[in-house]
Amino acid sequence: MTDTAAGSPTLPTLPIQPTSLDPADPAAWEAFRAQAHRMLDDMIGHLRTLREQPVWRPIPAALRTRWREPLPAQPVPVAELHERFLAEVLPHAVGNAHPRFMGWVQGAGTPEGLLAEMLAAGLNANVGGRDQMPLEVERQVVHWMRELFDFPDTASGLLVTGSSTANLIGVLVARTRALGVDSRRDGLGADGLRLVAYTSAAAHGCVAQAMAIAGLGSAALRRVPVDADHRIELAALRRMLAADRAAGLQPFLVVGTAGTVDVGAIDDLDALATLCAAERLWFHVDGAFGALARLSPALAPRLAGIERADSLALDFHKWGQVPYDAGFVLVREQSAQLAAFASPAAYLARHPRGLAAGSPWPCDLGPDLSRGFRALKVWFTVMAHGRERLGAAIEASCRLARRLAERVDADARLQRLAPVALNIVCLRYVGAAPDDAGGTPLDEAALDALNAELVADLHESGVAAPSTTTIGGRTAVRVALVNHRTVEADLDLLLEALHHFGRLRLRQARVSGSGLPILSDESSR
Repeated sequence: MTDTAAGSPTLPTLPIQPTSLDPADPAAWEAFRAQAHRMLDDMIGHLRTLREQPVWRPIPAALRTRWREPLPAQPVPVAELHERFLAEVLPHAVGNAHPRFMGWVQGAGTPEGLLAEMLAAGLNANVGGRDQMPLEVERQVVHWMRELFDFPDTASGLLVTGSSTANLIGVLVARTRALGVDSRRDGLGADGLRLVAYTSAAAHGCVAQAMAIAGLGSAALRRVPVDADHRIELAALRRMLAADRAAGLQPFLVVGTAGTVDVGAIDDLDALATLCAAERLWFHVDGAFGALARLSPALAPRLAGIERADSLALDFHKWGQVPYDAGFVLVREQSAQLAAFASPAAYLARHPRGLAAGSPWPCDLGPDLSRGFRALKVWFTVMAHGRERLGAAIEASCRLARRLAERVDADARLQRLAPVALNIVCLRYVGAAPDDAGGTPLDEAALDALNAELVADLHESGVAAPSTTTIGGRTAVRVALVNHRTVEADLDLLLEALHHFGRLRLRQARVSGSGLPILSDESSR
């Protein structure tokens, strides 16, 4: 068939068939409801029995291969998908909900958060803008954070994926303040090449990444030395500022850290705020997990000065125990955030009435127009547990860390490598007892290799999941206690397993000509 006017083919006229993806009829809806209840029950059962399960299981090679199947052309029943999830996905997740997941600063989630995620998915709201109640829920969270951190009513906030994005937003707002709003149109120009920022040598790598993404270059980020407590050295920072100004460069930003990634150290935020005020620098705080210590009256004084920050990044999905992902950025003056991100467009036009009301929108405060309803799980978690209970859980993890440090210090077979500022203990197994060492002394490089293997042994055993880091050039077993489910008995199991695998590794090691142990994989089985 041809359209004679245009000379182009046209489609034949056919009846329009239903294409809804919902269940087809009332009976199908009821079957779906029953299946949904089974799935929710299974996840609640999983959470209830976490302690009885391994922390982590390796993924079998055959299972990896199966998950490279072709795109399905026809529907697969939800019940079958559920069974595959239970058999193939659930047993091989990272395990951060488990009470003996201790390797990375990751929250454990809560049953209430599970329900909130389900509700948010059912609503399927895009909260980039428009006049809708989910935005009011997010504004409630912003109001709470203003209250928690003593920020003024002029402050604005935004839920994002995590602190990597929140820190990037902080850098971009500071950059716009330094170069002016016209830099968004004209680019960085020569002035952008002169901007330099400063942070601790112990700061998270996402700060350097943010400088790179912002077009300023990671080389424009000065890494300031730290003191014995892993906090930024103020005297060194002052010297670096003076040197850069003398060289014709333009300092514009200092990033303080509340809870360093390796040891949980907190910079002297009050002193940094005073320095930034005197030097007319933007003061941003990366408080990815440590900022929420403000929920604890006992720990809050350690964060003195955080209320003076120009911007602050944190993660609710860490110490806040909100399901992933739920990062947050708070900016002291909304006008600064709007200057960095607001982008008028015809399809985003505002109106005093209707869905186009409610300005400013979240898309005016960050890079995302399409945004999920993250605020609901934050609201559910805070409302279900309250400030005092959440603060008590944070305090408890710090008490467990101090208890673990005491046990490490009292054990000749273990060595602590860093102070315990909050909830992170860095240690290593040294096998000082003669029966453990088997008469074979190990040098530092051999101990580094040994401890890296011990962490992998712990992972594969399913008993516990610490991580490794490097402290003073030495490989450390890093125990980060974030999970609200962790109790002292879990520390007992961690240390028992560490000593068990340590003895096996040392007894199976033989020393090569270089003095490094050759560790048999069979020794960890």
